Amino acid sequence: MTAAPRMSAPPDGHLIGRMPAVRGRLSADAPLAPVTWFRVGGPAEVMFRPADADDLADFLAALPAEVPVTVIGVASNLLVRDGGVPGVTIRLGRGFTDILADGTTLTAGAAALDLNVAMVARDAGVSGLEFLSGIPGTIGGALRMNGGAYGRELADVLVSATAVARDGRRLEFSHAGMGFTYRHSAAPEDCIFTGAVLRGEPGNPLEIARRMAEISDKRADSQPVRSRTGGSTFKNPDPATSGGRKAWELIDGAGCRGLSIGDAQVSEKHCNFLINNGTATAAQLEALGEEVRRRVFETSGVTLEWEIKRIGIPADGGHG
Repeated sequence: MTAAPRMSAPPDGHLIGRMPAVRGRLSADAPLAPVTWFRVGGPAEVMFRPADADDLADFLAALPAEVPVTVIGVASNLLVRDGGVPGVTIRLGRGFTDILADGTTLTAGAAALDLNVAMVARDAGVSGLEFLSGIPGTIGGALRMNGGAYGRELADVLVSATAVARDGRRLEFSHAGMGFTYRHSAAPEDCIFTGAVLRGEPGNPLEIARRMAEISDKRADSQPVRSRTGGSTFKNPDPATSGGRKAWELIDGAGCRGLSIGDAQVSEKHCNFLINNGTATAAQLEALGEEVRRRVFETSGVTLEWEIKRIGIPADGGHG
């Protein structure tokens, strides 16, 4: 028996009134700022939390093609603009968090936290996945951007991935089919990852735990982990064009450490991090990032690319 859709009371003529029936949860004008690490941004016009992959596929198959779809995870590397996100924002939850270890292979849902995957691998004596404990996101986000830290990236451990296309078709990608490059996957932009199969190597749980502790200590020492931040703001540029300098070195060399616009600030601790010191808006954070890009280009000739994903529209209703 299919349960009736659970919805908040929609305003007359609201997009939520056009939504297909679901087993998960639909809500209108859902606040996004509280779930983002920056704590900024406007609401989602409609938020959908699917019950499982079948619910997601059925919903997308029935959703009118002209309705835009945006996917978010734990919003650790995300800047939501102040005008909010039009269309449907999809956030995967409990139906996508399972993690199963079988020998040296782990199967994880797209909403599983990278840290939790690393912990399950540790407990199962699977090494090679420790780096995931240094990525503050989910497996779905790591799939989309070939997430990496401390010398390794998802491309090093991925076997395959599953997804749902915008039209509801179920997809499966081999490692080669993901088309991984630095902080990028060539998978279609409109597909929504639902899970992944990862492979490590046999290891000693105590040694794995020691390496994870080292990663945790390094993060705490070098990054503003207790601040309202969005993780690494810019991708490290091609060494051939940057003279081997990383993004933070270029930002520091451009005199941007501590630079601020209102309560938006370039971190003093790690200048490839933007932080919200209290009442910053998304517009201020984005403007600060663009000012950093301008100064870096002016001083080094290098154009930094955003690593943080920016979604939604400005408060004035225009497009970013």
